[in-house]
This record gives sequence, C-alpha cells and structure tokens, in this order.
Amino acid sequence: MSAPVHYLTVEDLLPTVESVLSSETDLIANMANVAALLFEALPEINWAGFYLWKDGELVLGPFQGRLACTRIPAGKGVCGTVATEHKTLVVPDVHLFPGHIACDAASESEIVLPILVKDRFIGVLDIDSPIKNRFSQEDQIMLESIVRLLINSITV
Repeated sequence: MSAPVHYLTVEDLLPTVESVLSSETDLIANMANVAALLFEALPEINWAGFYLWKDGELVLGPFQGRLACTRIPAGKGVCGTVATEHKTLVVPDVHLFPGHIACDAASESEIVLPILVKDRFIGVLDIDSPIKNRFSQEDQIMLESIVRLLINSITV
C-alpha cells in the first residue's frame, strides 16, 4: 500500500482550517472537514477523527482512515481516559498505555484532545500514527489551536 499523497502542508493547515470553518456552524460538517484536512496534511498518520460524547460514552463521529471502534466507554483506552480527565494525552507508545483499545493494530502512537464547549465536554479529536513517538509538543499546540477554531465555529 502506498503512502497517501499530501497536497496540503502542515504549514498551511491552520489557515486552511480557519478558512474552511469560517462560513459553517454545523458541528458534524466542520468535524468532517477538519478530519479530512488533518488526514491530508499530517504525515505519518493512519487515522484522524472525532468521537462524540453521548449517554456516558464516546460514539464514533466523522473520521478519515480505516474502520474504527464505534463506541468507547468512559475511562477506557486513551480516548475514554481523555473523556474523564478532559485534558490532552500524547501517547508515544500505545502498547505501554494501560487498557489501550487497539482499533487498528497498525497504530503505534496517539494524541487525543478533549473538545469542551463552555466547559461542557462534547467529544474528542483522536489521531493515530503507525510510528512510535510521532506526536510532538508542537503538534499538540497546533492541534489544540485547531480544536479552538472548531469550538469557535459551531453552535451547539
């Protein structure tokens, strides 16, 4: 399988996300476009998408990549932990994370960011990579900026 061709660069990602989100307020539409932009621009990732908080668990939302886990209980795996702690988790080696849920056996590292709207938890942004130690502090800062842009674009 060949690597995806990236036409959008990481440097162009923030302004492109801002532009795409500037004229739309629908949460699902904006999540779908953000997932597509992340999947296209970020090198060495195999999944980018969202889980939405519904009835005490995370439910699969818009994403790009291989088949995903549909539901994740609070406190389970990286996403479920972020759902309970409401803070970003960068996991350099998912195999060392207690209770990691392997939706894609190829994933080696992961970053998960909470999405809070007016202090109300609504879901997570989850990005997986087939490379250990893929996500840096700079990635975290950029992705937190993208989550803020998403939050500011929607009406809930």
